[in-house]
Amino acid sequence: MKFSDLNLTKPILNALDDLGYTTPTTIQQKAFSVIMSGKDVCGIAQTGTGKTFAYLLPAIRQWNFSKDKYPQVLIIVPTRELVLQVVEAAKKLTTYMSIEVVGVFGGVNMKPQVDALENGADIIVATPGRLLDLMYHGSFRTKGLKKLVIDEVDEMLNLGFRSQLNSILDLLPERRQNLLFSATITEEVEGLIDTYFNTPIRIEAAPTGTPLENIQQRAYYVPNFNTKINLLELLLRQNEDMTKVLVFVATRKLADDVFERMAEYFPDLVGVIHSNKDQNNRFNTVRKFQSGEYRFLIATDIIARGLDVAEVSHVINFDLPEVPEDYIHRIGRTGRADKKGIAISFITEKEKEQQGAIEGLMNHAIRIDELPADLEISDVLTEDEKPKVFMRDILVKLPKREDVGPAFHEKKAKNKKVNIKISHKEKMMAKYGKPKKRAPKK
Repeated sequence: MKFSDLNLTKPILNALDDLGYTTPTTIQQKAFSVIMSGKDVCGIAQTGTGKTFAYLLPAIRQWNFSKDKYPQVLIIVPTRELVLQVVEAAKKLTTYMSIEVVGVFGGVNMKPQVDALENGADIIVATPGRLLDLMYHGSFRTKGLKKLVIDEVDEMLNLGFRSQLNSILDLLPERRQNLLFSATITEEVEGLIDTYFNTPIRIEAAPTGTPLENIQQRAYYVPNFNTKINLLELLLRQNEDMTKVLVFVATRKLADDVFERMAEYFPDLVGVIHSNKDQNNRFNTVRKFQSGEYRFLIATDIIARGLDVAEVSHVINFDLPEVPEDYIHRIGRTGRADKKGIAISFITEKEKEQQGAIEGLMNHAIRIDELPADLEISDVLTEDEKPKVFMRDILVKLPKREDVGPAFHEKKAKNKKVNIKISHKEKMMAKYGKPKKRAPKK
């Protein structure tokens, strides 16, 4: 099937031609007619399968011109990066249409976003927190809303947006079409669907955990952090086809540590992004990676869902994720739009348990390669890797209270408080050594 076989208008087809897209992906093909029918939809598809166009194409196709310029489509996503990417995708699809697309997210001044909504918006892409702020402010008018899209809902709930989502859904008009897209359907997602959706049609492009066929997966068993650094440097230096590489690490501290080490080998070619970086830094880093100024980008899982960079050649799991599903989201950054991709994992002895959980989820074994012969195996351990010496606490048995004498010492004579009456004669004798007589009274 081609896009020309779908019920799309000429302006949308022209935009797709400009983008070089001719064939819809599985999720786009399956979702189009169902969404066009007006029914609620629950779409289950892995990262990298074209979910964004799956809901944008029918939403834009069903958009109707209105003088009021009230928003007709609301798209809620978990991160700022994803807001920008969905806005960009929507603008590309509406190049030949007079549709206003506005993105709103937190961490920046709200006034320009308020002004943008006041000027009119047909499609709004928002993060939950800022959207709720705008609703309470009265800037977001729901009168013309026809479609609600919640994208990456499982990640949104993982980030703690459940209460904001409930508040938003309670404030929206009841007569609307609900579209939900997620890589995994958890009990919490099921609860959201049962509460707010009207018998949704389920569309599944691939079962959760199924490895993408166009991604080659392989791994190396590596003894420690410093050997991982050596291996990463060696692979990047020896493989010129590693043109745009995403390196995923477990924590923000590790991201900074790996960045510092790799910047020594590849100055000005490496970037780092995680939640501790400010918004401008994150946007600039992603922009440089997209443009090719950075050859590789070190990242934490916070952007595994929200980063949509074209033509990522390789994904490297410097550390395996704790949650097996996150492995699927990570490697889904490459091999997009039916192109081939490569995912490489560095696995230590401690991470073999995580490897087993990932392979169990996918029902697929990751190929293990021999370490390169010219790799320098380091025996230097980081503080976290050094074996911990636990000293045994020896408890001293305290004597029982009855075995302990009183804390008592004899007071000095002058400090003793004894009620003894001393006559004047005795005082004088003590002071002068002889009795003194008082002067006679006159």
